[in-house]
Amino acid sequence: MAAQEAVPGCITTACPSFDAAFAAVRTGDADLATIPVDNTVAGRVADVHHLMPQGDLYIVGEWFLPVQHCLLGLKGTTLKDLRHVHSHAHAIPQCRKRINSLGLVPHIHADTAGAARQVAQQADPAHGAIASALAARIYGLDILVEGLQDAAHNTTRFLMLSREPDMPDPDSGPLITTLIFEIRNIPAALYKALGGFATNGLSLAKLESYVDENFQAARFYCDVEGHPETPPFRRAIEELGFFARDVTFLGTYPAHPFRQKGAGGA
Repeated sequence: MAAQEAVPGCITTACPSFDAAFAAVRTGDADLATIPVDNTVAGRVADVHHLMPQGDLYIVGEWFLPVQHCLLGLKGTTLKDLRHVHSHAHAIPQCRKRINSLGLVPHIHADTAGAARQVAQQADPAHGAIASALAARIYGLDILVEGLQDAAHNTTRFLMLSREPDMPDPDSGPLITTLIFEIRNIPAALYKALGGFATNGLSLAKLESYVDENFQAARFYCDVEGHPETPPFRRAIEELGFFARDVTFLGTYPAHPFRQKGAGGA
């Protein structure tokens, strides 16, 4: 759904895992991968967090998708028939309160659509799925509850990944640049590494750490508002180089309009 909204008219191809989606783009079997990275309720998607630094792909866009979960059941099923519910590891927490109120036993699956397919194949009226209205149409299930998610703001951020970078013009509008860096083993290294962004007026939209085998936060994933070819950004990266190493740019891409809405814009 996110891919079709972000790239109207595209032909979507399903992959069995995030790893397989990365591989499909690397090998040329697909032009883009649409990968979820964060949700306003369930947090970051852990598998993707670890795939991004080693995926050998570039971020060329982002998309924010409001998530409308549906509770699905077999044709003719009612809520009173359900005892179990199946869905993805992120969809279950997004609907936890409603699941508990209905007295359902949750079961984790690789994805929401796959859960809907299994419910259709299992043909047991005691089993339902949390998935999209699109999945209900594909697998011939009834929608028993619309808007099952606990929070109205439930939104997932997706990244569009490509084999090659697509560098936009610095003056093309609000931009996000994603990079990864390792900090040097010196006191207050992170504080000093990020100082250049502050002194040059650059905002950080996201900062995440990766721990090493000693549980030290040695590597950081960073979304910066701006273009790396502008003077303030170049100065910030120059200062970053004094306190960090192995700075890797993952892409520069247009900021989705959802960011302006979240900041209080129209």
